[in-house]
Amino acid sequence: MSEAEAILIKPLAPDAGLRVTPLNALHRELGAKLVPFAGYEMPLQYASGIVKEHNHVRSAAGFFDVSHMGQARLTGADFGTAAAALEKLAPGDLLGLKPGQLRYTQLLNESGGIIDDLMVTRGTDGEGIFLVVNASRKEIDFGHIAERLPKTMTLHPEPNRALFALQGPQAATVLSRLIPGVEALGFMTSAVFGPVSVSRSGYTGEDGFEISVEADAAEALARRILSEPEVLPIGLGARDTLRLEAGLPLYGQDMDETVSPVEAGLSFSIGKRRRSEGGFLGADRVLRELAEGPKRLRVGLKLEGRAAARHGMTIADAAGEAVGEVTSGAFTPSAAASIAMGCVSAPLGKPGTELAIHIRHATVPAQVTSMPFVPHRYVRKA
Repeated sequence: MSEAEAILIKPLAPDAGLRVTPLNALHRELGAKLVPFAGYEMPLQYASGIVKEHNHVRSAAGFFDVSHMGQARLTGADFGTAAAALEKLAPGDLLGLKPGQLRYTQLLNESGGIIDDLMVTRGTDGEGIFLVVNASRKEIDFGHIAERLPKTMTLHPEPNRALFALQGPQAATVLSRLIPGVEALGFMTSAVFGPVSVSRSGYTGEDGFEISVEADAAEALARRILSEPEVLPIGLGARDTLRLEAGLPLYGQDMDETVSPVEAGLSFSIGKRRRSEGGFLGADRVLRELAEGPKRLRVGLKLEGRAAARHGMTIADAAGEAVGEVTSGAFTPSAAASIAMGCVSAPLGKPGTELAIHIRHATVPAQVTSMPFVPHRYVRKA
């Protein structure tokens, strides 16, 4: 059972007050097992099951409904002014974005902890800035940003837009039949095709796309994509095992407001200019950790046997002393092993370090390993 399955399987009360995405009726029609997630009723899996869904994404193409995530745009300023304002809140090099380019970064608090991780896209016209944030944090994120923008600028959440992901080695073949030209996009670039905005990105480690469309057109487009023979619908369970194999952190498990980007292993997302200039919330801590190293670090772990490590389990050193805790873990299909991510004392973060994880009443040997656990297959240049 995956991390998502272990955490998310709860009875759905009729009065649960959960929000739904524009594809809720379609999920029910497709036989999805629906669970509460981030305040939404979302599909955990379909009849095919988590393992088949996971393997299908690795071999063909999987369709994910991620409409619960937050979409927003910034208005009221030219690109340079808007990007400079956002750079005060995030350590990514946003001024360096080219038209149509995406960048992964984090919203930070005053102490350098991560409020959320997000995608920032510069509009293809060179002017607009578009944001995609995590579902569980979108109200917090949007409030945080809006309060700190210049009075001339406005953040516009877009709750009437749906968001899909199509992921896997055959994703480009499938989507190019429906939207000719998407195959020309490179990784972390986007384009507008009539009413549809498409980026070549995703959170599985595979090649793929994210597709933003008006909510009233969402079901028709979803049905059209799902009618292609290479495509299966994929739920949260497989989404979790896929991103774990790809070594990609999940907000609320692998990072939170106490964890810095450096501790979370996200230093790659902080550009050279930002390291030199600073000027963002929490910069003192982040720049210090970049220069001196953090006290703790997110690492990959490979366990002996098939027992799955779970969020919150204790990680111990060779002497049996607690040195950290597991943040995510599962026995996953492509890795064919029990793998995990965890936060440990930085000196123990070197690949090859022997550790152990306390699972129920047993102590299971584990070794620090490089991530990703399964190689990424992004298409850097189309």
